[in-house]
Amino acid sequence: MLSVKINTAVLFKILLVLGFAYFFWLMLKITLEYIPFNPEVSFLMIKQTEVSARPEYLPVFYTHVYTAIFVLLSGFLALLRKDFGFKNFHRNMGKMYIFLILIFAAPSGIYMGIFANGGILSKISFVILGFLWWFSTLKAYQLARQKKFKEHKQWMWRSFAFTLSAITLRMWKVIIVYLFHPNPMDVYQIIAWLGWIPNILIIEYLITKKHL
Repeated sequence: MLSVKINTAVLFKILLVLGFAYFFWLMLKITLEYIPFNPEVSFLMIKQTEVSARPEYLPVFYTHVYTAIFVLLSGFLALLRKDFGFKNFHRNMGKMYIFLILIFAAPSGIYMGIFANGGILSKISFVILGFLWWFSTLKAYQLARQKKFKEHKQWMWRSFAFTLSAITLRMWKVIIVYLFHPNPMDVYQIIAWLGWIPNILIIEYLITKKHL
């Protein structure tokens, strides 16, 4: 029985790593579309008003895109540190994750949220997401400094739930478009909220049930 439990746990971790690797690769492909700099590719094609009218928009956009991919990777590796047993590795990945979010990724995300597609509902959602992302990461950092590691871990999971919105909102977009074929602006309003609310609800449930 013990052997079966161990094998199941190992299988779950392998599937988790493989699943993350697949979605990380998809996110990396999106990031590589913006190398070299080109204001007329992919998502930027529908943001030409901001690109033309606001000289700061492109630098902020590129800051968000280029740091987000490292945030995603460092956060995942930091949260898996017990499985690999590398404490220094966990600490270094955690520092990178927290630094990138607090200084670059979250502030740039909040700025971009102000100009999000889909109208006021989308804007509100993305701005709230950005502030919650920043706050949960700061809280995790403060708790680590206070050596309250259980609470630190829980807040890191909350932070990572918001980080994963980069993946989950795109998953929801594919599902919604495939099933319902809504107006593109309606899609933005829906995925703006679906991208992060289910994530944090799942994490809160797991914390409540003492699984995290």
